[in-house]
Parts: sequence; structure tokens; C-alpha cells
Amino acid sequence: MLYPKLLNKGDTVAITATSGICNTTRLKNGVRTLENLGLKAKVMKSCYASHGEYLAGKDDLRVRNLHEAFADKSIKGILAARGGYGAGRLLPHLDYHLIRRNPKIFVGFSDVTALHTAINQFCGLATFHGPMPVSCFGGSNPDPLTIASFTNAVFQNTSYVELAATTALYPGQATGMLTGGNLSVIASMLGTPYEIKTRGRILFLEETQEEPYRVDRLLLQLKLAGKFSEAAGIAFGDFSPANLETLHIAIQELVVPEGKPTIWGLPCGHTSPNFTLPLGHVATLLSQSPQKSHLRLLHPYPFSQTMNPS
Repeated sequence: MLYPKLLNKGDTVAITATSGICNTTRLKNGVRTLENLGLKAKVMKSCYASHGEYLAGKDDLRVRNLHEAFADKSIKGILAARGGYGAGRLLPHLDYHLIRRNPKIFVGFSDVTALHTAINQFCGLATFHGPMPVSCFGGSNPDPLTIASFTNAVFQNTSYVELAATTALYPGQATGMLTGGNLSVIASMLGTPYEIKTRGRILFLEETQEEPYRVDRLLLQLKLAGKFSEAAGIAFGDFSPANLETLHIAIQELVVPEGKPTIWGLPCGHTSPNFTLPLGHVATLLSQSPQKSHLRLLHPYPFSQTMNPS
């Protein structure tokens, strides 16, 4: 895997809309949050565009802005403005050679899962499942733990901390490359050239605003596609408003019988705080008990002077 150079204060990052229409007030707040972290923000035209009722501009604009952000040498990192819907429409039009030649920090979650999966697998570039300017940094008082996790992940001279889970669903320990993201998006990509690869990997899943039977259906789709049986381990993030109790049948009957080390309750996804996960990095999943279940990143940046996975 290619690991992009981490950020320093004073660096310029691009904010580009890859999915839904941006709220301008929240966008301004998100820019202010990044500036407070010592970064300069370049807002791409797609952040002010709309196409129909749910897309931030036509596909060609969103693709062009993403290409421009990767190609511009003055831009050191890229943040998707928000999720929603539309990132998957970009996949056939992306210049994956351009992205691979210009490896940079790329951050987002939710619908941006489509881009993470494609960039990880087609470019061999590690990316970051994490907060976005409009959705997470767009409020008047962004969550401090979300900000702390973000800076800990993407800035130089910082270290990773292990993320504790609330429940061990199936005991064991597994090590592998971290992959995954939003459950609905991952399921929608099955049977396409962009289908997620899970063999020997730690599969992370999160979801929001889905009824238990819909989550059951999505998990069944992944199960029938062999994604759980191929995985080394499984880590569930936030599924609000559903919780482990309401999803008991789906989890216990579809996932646990696969016999993979499985944990529940990582503070990642459509939740606050929303911790940043580096996709494409090697991780160890430990599932023993609520006090001894976590996801730990293993030296994703061996060249970092102060990298400490503990």
C-alpha cells in the first residue's frame, strides 16, 4: 500500500463535494474548524453546486474537482465535504493512475465509502474513514474528541491510540489490512468491479437510520457473497438508532456463526464522537471481553519519528 504524507500546520487541504449538496453555513463552520487546526482550506466549486435535489453538481464537475485536488501540488490533503449520495457515480470516471501518482491524505465517511474502497483497491492508496467539514465540523461546537482523533490520525508527529469496543461478540485475535465503511454502500457495490475485497482483512462496518430487518438483509447479502467467511476479523462501529439488542437476531445468526473474531461498539461512523480509522493500514483486532476488546493500528507509518501504536 501507498501511505500518503501526513499533514503539517500551514498545509493546504481541499474540500470537495463528492456526494450530496452542501449547506453553506455548515461549510463555513467546517472551514473555520480546519483553520483553527492550522490548516488552509481550498473550497472546490462542487461545494457550491447542485444538480437535482440530492447531488452536489453534475458528475463531471465532482470528478473534475477531485482530480484537480489530487493533481495540485500545493494541496497536501483532501476532505470530502459531506456524504449523502453520489460518490458511487464517480467510480467509472476516475483517473486512478492520476490518484496513484499523487498520493495524498483523503478523508470522509458514509457515502464516501465507495471512494475509499475504489482508491484502496485500484490505487493501492491508504485513506482515512473520518469526519467531514460539513457533517462533523459544520456545527457551532464540533465534538472535541472527534477533532482530537482526526488530528491524531492525519498530522505528523502524532501517534495512534487503540479504539476500545463495548462488546466482544466472538473471541479471538486477528491481524490484517483494515477495510470497510458504510454497510449500505458496501452492499450496493457487490457484483460490480468495485466490490470490496475482504480476504484476510479486518472488515469494519457502520450504518445509520436503518431498520433492523434492513440491516439483516444487508448483512445477509455480505454473508452470501462470502465477505464474512473470507475476512480475518469483523469490527462493528455505530449503528444508531439501532443497537446491539435490536440487531441481536441479525448479528447472532448471520455474523457470529462465521467464527471470526468480532467486536461491537467502535465509536466510528454516524455518531459523536466519530473517531478516524485509517483504511488500508494493518490492524490487530482483539476480542476477549468488554475490558479487553479493541482495534489497534500497527505501525502504519514506519518512517514516522514518533509513531506508537499503543
